Amino acid sequence: MQRKPFMLVAVGGLFGLAVVLSHAAKDTASEDPGAQGSPVYGVTLPPGYREWQVISVAHEAGNINDIRAILGNEIAMKAARAGTLPFPDGAIIARLAYEYLPSPRNNAIFGRDQSFVAGNPTNVQISVKDAKRYPNTGGWGYGQFENGKVNTSEKNINTCFACHAKLPASADFVFTTYSP
Repeated sequence: MQRKPFMLVAVGGLFGLAVVLSHAAKDTASEDPGAQGSPVYGVTLPPGYREWQVISVAHEAGNINDIRAILGNEIAMKAARAGTLPFPDGAIIARLAYEYLPSPRNNAIFGRDQSFVAGNPTNVQISVKDAKRYPNTGGWGYGQFENGKVNTSEKNINTCFACHAKLPASADFVFTTYSP
């Protein structure tokens, strides 16, 4: 008689573990199992990244002139909210960039040029924290994607850490800080 409750608890525990592991795998695996990873790092688009929470938003002026939403998986969000640096392994940050455009409709309503909105998407950049896999780049691996496809330019992907390396190591080579 005591075997049934034990078996139910054991089966329930295994089911719970499977759910947890599937969520963890979901944040690191590609949306398309046959998808090509980024050159150098092998980073792919994590499934469900569009449902992640917002770490912050940013406007990049100059030649780029885009507006960005910076999202994080659960691990990244927990660390960002707590101000934990360096980010723990398993943290993934997604940067979604869009054209930065004036809004004639909104400006007409406001009576002056003051409103800007996101236009067409330009690219998605993914940063994955894995200190063992990426020891030469502060523990970060990078990928860039246009229209859901990996940018296969090794020259392009090598610019990622070159730029992030200009930040102090104490910032964990991450530009964005959490905006409560």
